[in-house]
Amino acid sequence: MKTNEYLKILVEQIHSAVVATIGVDGHPQTRVIDMMLWDDKGIYFLTAKGKAFYAQLMEQNYISLSATKDHYSISLRGKITNIGSKKLDKIFEQNKYMQQIYPSDTRDALEVFAIYEAEGEFFDISDPSHVTRDSFAIGKIHKKQTGYFVKMGCIGCKLCYSVCPQKCIDISKKPVTIDQNHCLHCGRCAEICPKQVIEKRGF
Repeated sequence: MKTNEYLKILVEQIHSAVVATIGVDGHPQTRVIDMMLWDDKGIYFLTAKGKAFYAQLMEQNYISLSATKDHYSISLRGKITNIGSKKLDKIFEQNKYMQQIYPSDTRDALEVFAIYEAEGEFFDISDPSHVTRDSFAIGKIHKKQTGYFVKMGCIGCKLCYSVCPQKCIDISKKPVTIDQNHCLHCGRCAEICPKQVIEKRGF
């Protein structure tokens, strides 16, 4: 799927995400924040200017979030920017419950933030024996190559396949290849490889 399809799932199907920032004590802090809007430029959410969360966003300009619903999960790590009241009316139009939380002029307490440059990952376990994962990027970030990869030197012993929970390793050729869209990143293949030619990248 394309990035926009993942953003649509995050906003329209999952909607609520656990967002992490760093508190004044230097430790991570999390809270549940609704992802209100998406477009080709990113994801939009809002918060009140009087909250500690707002101060952390303004100071750090970076967040990490995880969201899950049913069998889907999406995670994002990246840069944010405050766009003030831009898109506020559209957010209230598309998220009508906000009109009851902040009626009439009380919405002046809110400002909108955009996640505009981020790395993301999608995970689908609707078929547990055949999970699906994918990485995507918002903005100028390029997708990183993450996972376990088999280098030259593979002897085709098939031990990696024998311990792979998803059986997502093609053992019909040498070196064997791991299907990154179905790999759990458990690392069992790397542990058992007698030649130690399976390497972990991008973590």
